[in-house]
Amino acid sequence: MRIPITGCLLLLALQTQAQKGVNSLYSSFGIGDLEEKDYSRSFGVGSSGIGRGAVSFLNELNPASYGRLPMETFFFEASVAAKTIQYNTSSTYQTAGDISFKRFALGFKAHKMWGLSLGLMPYSRVDYKLLNTRSIEGTTGSIRNAVEGAGGINRLYFSNALQLTRNFSLGVSTAMLFGPVSTIDSLGGSGTEQDVFSEVKNSYRSFELTTGLQYNGRINEWEIGAGATYRLGNTLVNEQDFSLKAADQTVLYEETRQSRDFKLPAQLGGGIHVTNGQLTLLADYRQQNWAGLNENKAEYKYMNAKRYSGGLEYTLYRDYFNSRIEGLILQTGFNYSTGYLKIKGEPISDFGITAGASLPSRTGHLRYYIGLEGGQRGRAVKGLVKENYFNVVLHLSLRDNWFFKHKEH
Repeated sequence: MRIPITGCLLLLALQTQAQKGVNSLYSSFGIGDLEEKDYSRSFGVGSSGIGRGAVSFLNELNPASYGRLPMETFFFEASVAAKTIQYNTSSTYQTAGDISFKRFALGFKAHKMWGLSLGLMPYSRVDYKLLNTRSIEGTTGSIRNAVEGAGGINRLYFSNALQLTRNFSLGVSTAMLFGPVSTIDSLGGSGTEQDVFSEVKNSYRSFELTTGLQYNGRINEWEIGAGATYRLGNTLVNEQDFSLKAADQTVLYEETRQSRDFKLPAQLGGGIHVTNGQLTLLADYRQQNWAGLNENKAEYKYMNAKRYSGGLEYTLYRDYFNSRIEGLILQTGFNYSTGYLKIKGEPISDFGITAGASLPSRTGHLRYYIGLEGGQRGRAVKGLVKENYFNVVLHLSLRDNWFFKHKEH
């Protein structure tokens, strides 16, 4: 069932609906809000890192990065994020917020030439509730209507990389995309037996393949890195169940509908990485050609998406026994995305400024990372909503020598 754009303003109607979650209006279109940010140590540099090797943390932005994982070292990482949003229209505003899981991953060097990583992260998210009033055909009356969506698509991946030469590494990431998205459309809202609602349950699944290449070399005291990635296009297979229920959950009607698969475009990415060991500069670019892939609706259409990001990082070092390890790390960066949707002729672009800090534990095996981001998505024009948001990311990274063997003397 289509969701009318005129319901956008009603997104802000009740405080209680904001308490449900981030309640993003734009997640009601397509397959929801795409997770384009990297919720690891790359967050504070605008989620840039296609040209950066995974020397001290796991970098899924380019699977080729795992070719540079250190030997005899095991990594385990986990991330959560808290988000607050202020929704603005031309006449009013509302706030919402939530906390959600973003990533877990593990990785190690299985051979001097072979690095690998396994992880789980969100691919897209659906979370919205729209209130509307519909006219009753043939009468002058109207009825209260609420449309609510929830769910999203997850990405379970297994990435491999081979260190081909001293300077080049090649990587491949295979992933399963899966997850449910449900839409509940209710009529009534009076709490009586006459209230009915329909529920559409979509189940998506697909197989994804991403390839990556990285170069790493030196010019005097500077280390230079460059990388490229290519994610193949694929199709999300959809299974859809429809049911009509009464207020007491009695099923009045149900059916399995003909599935409507969703096509995902290929993605091309490139990035550079320059460091002297203390100061690091990064820049990335990604592109996906969505135009013409899926059916455009009267309310919206798909457009080609581009993403630009960059940042800088400053590292302080400290001595630990006979080793020199990373101490405090400070970051700042930016990201800008044109988005993949155009609603009422308006691209839903997203711009954010980021910062981050990483601190090691006393032994250096565990690192605590906090990332911050403030940004804006969309504009309050043509009945649309502008989202001013603030993200806080907590990322934990455990690094241990699980495979180290003591030499006998």
